[in-house]
Amino acid sequence: MFLARPFTFTGETVMGWINILGAATVFLVKALWVSLRPRQFSKVVKQVYYIGARSMTIIMLVSLFTGMVLGLQSYHALVQFGAQGAVGSLVSLSLIMELGPVLTAIMITARAGSAITAEIGIQRISEQIDALHTMQINPLQYLVSPKITAAIISFPLLTAMFDLIGIFGGYISGVALLGLNAGVYVHSIQAYVVMSDINNGFIKSIVFAVIVSTVCCYQGYFAHMRKDSHGAQAVGLATTSAVVLSCVLILVSDYVVTSLLI
Repeated sequence: MFLARPFTFTGETVMGWINILGAATVFLVKALWVSLRPRQFSKVVKQVYYIGARSMTIIMLVSLFTGMVLGLQSYHALVQFGAQGAVGSLVSLSLIMELGPVLTAIMITARAGSAITAEIGIQRISEQIDALHTMQINPLQYLVSPKITAAIISFPLLTAMFDLIGIFGGYISGVALLGLNAGVYVHSIQAYVVMSDINNGFIKSIVFAVIVSTVCCYQGYFAHMRKDSHGAQAVGLATTSAVVLSCVLILVSDYVVTSLLI
């Protein structure tokens, strides 16, 4: 009996995660389905402003210094082999294919995703969602669907901004600070970056948008069903779970999507 306990615990854990994955998938499908209904545009625009526009400052700051660090490290690594002319391509490809989508998703999760979970969680705990049911208003259409749609719109746009500013940060490090020829830097980007690389980065950003928005909305929507706490504490734990789980799934899905696109 004692030897069977680890297997029982593992089985229960796996089944629990499968149940959560299935419930989250159904939750996402329902939210996307009601997003096709009319009179959603104004709600989506408000969420695009909240998720996208209000995240621009932190995205610009992080992308600039990420690009500067990449340019600095790339130059000192490549100059040993006389290949410092490839700094531009290394910086741009690293940002476009990996760091841009991933860091953008993580930054939005930290800034907007946590707030979304807390907002929906408070609405659930304070019975505002139950009141919507009473008034025959679909909570998924009113609260969740605009957020998921706005995330799908905002993530690729912010990823493009991250890439451009990051490449400029690499230019500052390589050209302005280390003396690399500006024409060589730009030419290496034009020579090695192709449209498929850019498309792959946008595909990743859309995948991350779906994951982050679904996880954050799901955790807040079902905060009242947590077994480890209730009330305001449940909202706090749901917010923490949403951020941690989103970041983990971003990295896991990054590997999966990369392996499929290569």
